[in-house]
Amino acid sequence: MPLPVNILLCFVGCLIGTLIGVLPGVGPIATIAILLPITFGLDPTGALIMLAGIYYGAQYGGSTTAILVNIPGEATSVVTTLDGHQMAKQGRAGVALGIAAIGSFFAGCVATVVIAALGLPLTKLALLFGPAEYFSLMVMGLVFAVVLARGSVMKALAMIVLGLLLSTVGQDLESGQERLTLGLQDLSDGIDFAVLAMGLFGFAEILRNLESPETRDVVKGAIGRLLPSRQDFRESFWPVVRGTGLGAILGILPGNGAVLGPFASYTLEKKIAKEPRRFGRGAIEGVAGPESANNAGAQTAFIPLLTLGIPPNAVMALMVGAMTIHGIIPGPQVMTKNPTLFWGMVVSMWVGNLMLLVINLPLVGLWVKLLKVPYRLMFPAILIFCCIGIYSINNNPADVLFTAFFGLVGYVLIKFSFEPAPLLLGFVLGKLMEEKLRQALILSRGSFSTFVERPVSAGLLVVAAIMLVLALLPSIQKGREEVFTE
Repeated sequence: MPLPVNILLCFVGCLIGTLIGVLPGVGPIATIAILLPITFGLDPTGALIMLAGIYYGAQYGGSTTAILVNIPGEATSVVTTLDGHQMAKQGRAGVALGIAAIGSFFAGCVATVVIAALGLPLTKLALLFGPAEYFSLMVMGLVFAVVLARGSVMKALAMIVLGLLLSTVGQDLESGQERLTLGLQDLSDGIDFAVLAMGLFGFAEILRNLESPETRDVVKGAIGRLLPSRQDFRESFWPVVRGTGLGAILGILPGNGAVLGPFASYTLEKKIAKEPRRFGRGAIEGVAGPESANNAGAQTAFIPLLTLGIPPNAVMALMVGAMTIHGIIPGPQVMTKNPTLFWGMVVSMWVGNLMLLVINLPLVGLWVKLLKVPYRLMFPAILIFCCIGIYSINNNPADVLFTAFFGLVGYVLIKFSFEPAPLLLGFVLGKLMEEKLRQALILSRGSFSTFVERPVSAGLLVVAAIMLVLALLPSIQKGREEVFTE
């Protein structure tokens, strides 16, 4: 696809992402799920560039809502509300928005360099992996998803298992025998990825938002100047650097690492501050650090996806779905067989970060007006677009019914404090895991010992076992729950 078209798709993705981040209630997961059918007619590189722009664009947009309305537009913007909104109340909304955008831009640029630097070495390493190593790596990824998921470890484990079970619905990989289809012809080809994703995240999210009352503490005063002063820059410089480093590292972790970045950054800044009492009362460090961390984490999350083919979070699981739809097998061969896709994504991230500065700061007035639109007017339109999108994939009315069913399932799961993200990860990795398990067993003539005899595979399984045992220890569980509550 020509370069101008890819740049345009990058801009469209960033603009939609910002809009989704600004409007609380529909996050990037639901949006990407809704827009998956639109990407069918696009070139794979252009489609992924647009979807990536939506993801990291939402990180930017979420800060605008957090600062001006005290509602996190995105999960990673929760921390920004603590000091960002207090700054807005003190007449420093512009400075808070400015430092959030500058910190995010710096973090995004650094994260892009990290992706480019680690891409080749990790791809070379991944090419040495056999089926046994890949299976063990995916097991470790799912264990990390359990450990880093919010709430109960057992509930996260149940969601992973349910996701793995749902991935087995349809025809057997080798024999073609139907399994778990309940006699329904529409399930003989398995559950469509877009149907499950849109139901669990699109429909369920809308139902959840409709039941909660709309409360908005919109800052009435002037936003003020957007460019921070020298003093603001001095106070923000090291928090931005530290937040970028923390976010970049945590974003690579399988599970929910990118979401933990802002929380870890805020905790660190508060602990090393000379006056910790300033935090929660309008400390600029409480905006600079977390905002840098969330953007760095959002972009380094692409590293395990593009090099190893392992999605570290639910959004990356959707990316795997998008790549599969376009006939691209995620993993080390992306860089060798589709170098234009890999480097096109890397370059688009840098261009996208530049675009986000232009989109966010001059258009703050427009975003404020959008915040005043009642959500109850938007949700019916979103539902209609969801249904049209799902129907257009296979021209099958049953897909719309299945999406509605999974929407109700997702809503029930949320009500009972089950997090749907691990379920989607389990579903995406399920087919790959089954394939690698079978290949490893065929090569070892049915011997399960192949997984512990190969050093890399054994090492990955040991790490997974240690992490799971530690997470299940009562003392660790209690500390983990306290951290998530705080």
